[in-house]
Amino acid sequence: MSPRMHFDEQLEQLDREVLKMGALVERALKGAAAVFTGRDRVKPRRVINDDVLVNRKERDIESLCFKLLLQQQPVARDLRVISSVLKMITDLERIGDQAADICRIALDANPPWPIERMGHLPQLAEAATAMVRGALDAFVKKDVGFVHEVMLADSEVDRLYALTRRELIELIRTDENISEVALEWIIVAKYLERIGDHAQNFAEWVEYSLTGILKGEALG
Repeated sequence: MSPRMHFDEQLEQLDREVLKMGALVERALKGAAAVFTGRDRVKPRRVINDDVLVNRKERDIESLCFKLLLQQQPVARDLRVISSVLKMITDLERIGDQAADICRIALDANPPWPIERMGHLPQLAEAATAMVRGALDAFVKKDVGFVHEVMLADSEVDRLYALTRRELIELIRTDENISEVALEWIIVAKYLERIGDHAQNFAEWVEYSLTGILKGEALG
C-alpha cells in the first residue's frame, strides 16, 4: 500500500471517529430533551454519566489528528480537513457539556419542574437539537447545502431564545412562586442558544474543510 493510500485510510478513520463522537452528542441531546417532558429521569442521569465518554472521544480524535500531522506529509487540503476536525470536536464537546448541564439543573430541581409553564422552552430545545443534527448531516454528506440550512436555522433558534427569555422574565415579574424555577429556565434557554451557536460553528468548519472558505462566526 502506498503512503498516500495509507494516509487516505487514516483520514477515513478520522471521519468515522468524528461520527462516533457526533452520535454520543446526539444521544446526550435526546436525553436532555427528556427534561422538557418530565416523563423520564433515567435518560438525563445517563447523559451526565456519559459525558466522560464524549470527553474521551475528543481526546482520542485529537491524538489521531496530531499523529496525522506529525507522521504523515499532508498536502494543503489535508491540513485544512485535519484543522477543521480539531475545531469541530471542540464544538461537539461543548454541546455535550451543555446537554449535561441542562440535565444537572433539571435533576436538582425540587420539586420537579412544572412542565406546563415553560412557554416556548421545549420548542427552543427542539430547534437547537435540529441544528446539531443538520450540522452532522452536513459532515456526513460533505454537502455545503446542508451547511446553509444550518445557518438559516440559527435565526429561528435566536428568535425562540429571545421569545422564551421574555416569557420567563414576565413569569418572574408576575408570579413569585415560580420565580426561582423561571431563573433556572433562563439559564437552560441560554445553554440551548449556545448549543445552536456551536452547531453553526461546526457547520462552518465543515464548509471550510470542503471549500477553504471560513465564515467569521466560526472564529469565535
